[in-house]
Amino acid sequence: MSITSHSVDIPVDDPFDVVADPALPQAALALDPAEVELELQQLPRLVGKGGAVKLRSIRVIRHKPGRRFMLEYGVAVSTATGIRELTLIGKVRASHKARTAYDLLNTLWNSGFDQSSSDGISVPEPIGVISRFNLWLQKKVPGLPLGELLPESAGTVLIQRVVKAIHKLHVANVPTKRHHTMEDELRILHERLPQLVQKHPEWSKRIDNLLAACTRLGAALPPSRECGIHRDFYADQIIVDNDRLYLLDFDLYCMGDPSLDIGNFAGHIIEQSLRQPDDTSRLLLCEQALIEGFIELVGSASRQAVAVYTILTLVRHIYLSTLFPERHQSTSQLLELCEQRLHLQSCGKT
Repeated sequence: MSITSHSVDIPVDDPFDVVADPALPQAALALDPAEVELELQQLPRLVGKGGAVKLRSIRVIRHKPGRRFMLEYGVAVSTATGIRELTLIGKVRASHKARTAYDLLNTLWNSGFDQSSSDGISVPEPIGVISRFNLWLQKKVPGLPLGELLPESAGTVLIQRVVKAIHKLHVANVPTKRHHTMEDELRILHERLPQLVQKHPEWSKRIDNLLAACTRLGAALPPSRECGIHRDFYADQIIVDNDRLYLLDFDLYCMGDPSLDIGNFAGHIIEQSLRQPDDTSRLLLCEQALIEGFIELVGSASRQAVAVYTILTLVRHIYLSTLFPERHQSTSQLLELCEQRLHLQSCGKT
């Protein structure tokens, strides 16, 4: 849906019709140009002293019904030194306060992840919170998602930088009240995987065996030290802009096992290699470089945990593959691969 405000002649693009989502009543305000422009004027980090903001456009770019949406505000900021055009990313979550997410990003920014960090590892600059919308804002960063670059010849070189970036996050160890344990990881699998049986009743026994094997695997893993982890770390959560990497999306940030971030990333690379067979060899080299780079930094004691979290991520991807039509063809491949890695006798059988 494309609309134009009667009060302010600014285009609004809402292709997901988020204003009709009853769980996100803030959407109507967040997409009202007059209201948005008024609120943006109140953000000192955006306008500075004596500056002004002109809203150019509003575009919803992502929507998970009942849970969250993301949009872009195109703005022109006028200051004593001139006018600069930029794009702001705004996020609204139905069940989380915007201030909490903003404060985390701001703490990271002030903990060595700012735009001028000498190691080239940053987060997007936090801009502010619009409490009436339960919305927080960050600058949109330039560059390309790492997922598009991994299959290229320089993929393994980029992975070496990725390892340093996630290790920097772990060492920063920004505190949070949220925790994620192995029990939480297994609970997610036990909630999601049985849903496959509704579509594939012939897989019932295989799914039961898979979940039982995952439970045994998780229970056998010794406890590890906790630190601040991303918890949703994979290639598209990183933007590459020449010599700078930007880490994105800290919605799931929590205290947990740092090996989870590496295992999750490795599992995503393997899943990508199944969908892109022409790129398999290069992607698997990236997976190997990721794991070995991490082990070199933290020690071999983490190798077992990385392997466990990689398998659990692949098992989760069996379910995830059913949510996207372009991934349906890889569902059975993922199921067989997980059975192989868990040494299950039912591999490939119904």
